[in-house]
Amino acid sequence: MSDRVNLLNLTPDEAETHLAAAMAELGEPRYRVDQLLRRLWVRPVASFEEITEIPVALRRTLAERFDLPRLTLITQQASTDGTRKFLFRLADGEAIETVAIPEGNRMTLCISSQAGCALRCAFCATGAMGFSRNLEPFEISGQVREMRLLAEPIEVTNIVFMGMGEPLMNWKAVSPTLTVLNDPRGLGIGARHITVSTVGVLPGIVALGERPEQFRLAISIHAPSDELRQQLMPINTKYPLRDVIAAAQVFDRRVTFEYVMLGGVNDQPDHARQLAALARECRAFVNLIPLHPGGSQGFMPTPSAEIARFARLLRDRGVEVAVRKSRGIDIAAACGQLRVERLGRRAPRAADQHGDVQVA
Repeated sequence: MSDRVNLLNLTPDEAETHLAAAMAELGEPRYRVDQLLRRLWVRPVASFEEITEIPVALRRTLAERFDLPRLTLITQQASTDGTRKFLFRLADGEAIETVAIPEGNRMTLCISSQAGCALRCAFCATGAMGFSRNLEPFEISGQVREMRLLAEPIEVTNIVFMGMGEPLMNWKAVSPTLTVLNDPRGLGIGARHITVSTVGVLPGIVALGERPEQFRLAISIHAPSDELRQQLMPINTKYPLRDVIAAAQVFDRRVTFEYVMLGGVNDQPDHARQLAALARECRAFVNLIPLHPGGSQGFMPTPSAEIARFARLLRDRGVEVAVRKSRGIDIAAACGQLRVERLGRRAPRAADQHGDVQVA
């Protein structure tokens, strides 16, 4: 076990404190701290050896004291629509997925917060693989950092926590990660360009709302009634739909409802009317998501014409709505699909069967 300090597991303030103490001890000038801090996230390096603006001897000393762990890229896939999917291996052999989605002048990175997921939503490929563990902060923010370290770097403009896992069940790591993502000394992405998606973990919604930054909240609704949501999302037992809507009402920023369209299951006119009523209660924007066939888990996608009709019913009731474009259809772009294809499944475990699952 290394006793080196992992600088990438710290917030910029914490990293600066550690570096300042080391530079003072070594008799180095204060400006070295700023040089080194920039090389953690702003202009990242793969190792201290690449920080050529500092002396060779200092690089070696830093490598003895500190660690800059990488995520190992196992494979990547590119879609004809420009979507790119990355499968990263972690130090303990676990694997996570990250997806880069271009849209006009934006590049959205969909990042993972857990290896696997304990929630077992009926239509989700990640839930089918089971749950392994929470990610550490450096493993979450590292997905963005690795984009800057590619031979042809990807400049990320937006972040969505919509990859593997439930971010608000890993708040202990997600909260400092949000700081790294947003801080100008970190990855420097505006808070309004960072969206945390949750199935409705109430303590986490409260904790996110208490942060001063304008981070966005997306709630995976997927069904407009407790009865149907219970069938699709077992977590509804612990966090019923009514309580989730109440939390969304008091969240002081714009909320998005994520709603995956499941053919013949949640896409009927009555469902649209019920969903519109919920959205109006908390002034939510509704994002309708065509089911990705690669991760469908036996469900059928709602035909596009019926999605359009569903959207019209919402708009007619005063609800803002968008239909998400299906991306990466020609690659394993459904969340968890590439990980399952390459590394197989494991038996699902519930959230309370793993002691490392934390809520705020």
